[in-house]
Formats: sequence, C-alpha cells, structure tokens
Amino acid sequence: MTTENPEQEPITIVDKRKIDPSEFEGRSAGSAPQGEGAESGADGAAAPAPAGTESGNGEALADAIAAELAERTADLQRLTAEYANYRRRVERDRKAAIDSAKSGVVSELLGVLDDLDRARAHGDLESGPLKSVADKLADALTKQGLQEFGTEGEPFDPTLHEAVQHEGEGHNPVIGVVMRKGYRFGDRVLRHALVGVTDGTGDPVETPDAPNVGDDADGIA
Repeated sequence: MTTENPEQEPITIVDKRKIDPSEFEGRSAGSAPQGEGAESGADGAAAPAPAGTESGNGEALADAIAAELAERTADLQRLTAEYANYRRRVERDRKAAIDSAKSGVVSELLGVLDDLDRARAHGDLESGPLKSVADKLADALTKQGLQEFGTEGEPFDPTLHEAVQHEGEGHNPVIGVVMRKGYRFGDRVLRHALVGVTDGTGDPVETPDAPNVGDDADGIA
C-alpha cells in the first residue's frame, strides 16, 4: 500500500524592513563614501607639476652633464700628455742606451786606430791588403758617428785638448804638434788629444807714431 505525498505549499519570505527612498536615491546617484573617495584620489593620477619646476630640473641636469663632460675631457687630455711624455722619455733613454753601447765598442777600437796611424806614418799603409782593411775600418767607424780632432794649427781648446808642453808666452795658443789624436762620438768626448801648444802668429799691432817733441817745440815757439 503506497501513500502519495501531498503537494508541498510554496515558501514565501516577507522582509518587513523599511527602505528609506532618499537613502536609496543618494546611493544610486553614484556618491561614494568619504573613505573611498579619498582612496581614489590618492591612487589616481598625480597632479601635474608647475612648468617652472620642470624647466629648472632640465637646466640642472644639463649643467651636471656639462660639468661631467668637462671633467672627463680634462682627464683624457692629462692622460694623453702623460703618455706623450712617457713615449719621449722612453725614446730618449733608448737612444742614450744605444749610443752608450756604441761608444763603449768604439772606445775599445781606439788603440787599433792608433796602431794604424803609426803604420801610416811609417809608410806601411801606402798599398797592400792592410791599407784596404784600415780604410774600411775608418769608414765604418765614421758612419757610426766617430769623429777625430786635434790637428796642427788648430786653436787650443782645454775641453778637447790636453797640453803636455807649451812654448811661447801663452798669447793666442794654437796646437803646434799632435802626439795623439782625440776622438768624440756625437756629443761625447771619448778621448782628449795630447798636443803641444805654441803661440799663434797674430797680426802685428800698429802703434801710433810718437809726436816729435822738437817740432812741437818749434811750432809753439
């Protein structure tokens, strides 16, 4: 035996609260609470800065960039000058080292040149293979910068010549005899010349004629 459920009655909910129409209309007009309005104002777009402030910031930035550029330019110029000075100093030291090495080698050969000069003075270098060797050696040393000095009749220079004898009174001294040649390499004196000094022949000094005392006396009389 089955029993059928009777048809359920619908449920009705009645809200007895009263709604104020004025409050509803105010909200529907889009007025937001005071807190929400403040938040939207804070989160919204920032107020535009005055035109004078923007131009002042631009000028300050341009001045800062110009000052930094000038500082970097000064640093670059200083480094360039220091590098140029360094290159000149290195080149000068390198040349001085080369000249010192050459002068050291040439100084060792001065004794050989003295022997060749003595052989030439005795006539041993007038012909033959030894003459060719002597000429080639002298040419090679001359090309390297070796110069000889100290010849008869040359004015005496105490910075270049070493006098071992002196004849005369010492007026207008010149080289009378060369006992050993002097040599220099560039601006460096490798060896002074040993010489004998004598007085040079100068022009005679003309003295005015002495007045004739007798003639003057006659004229006065």
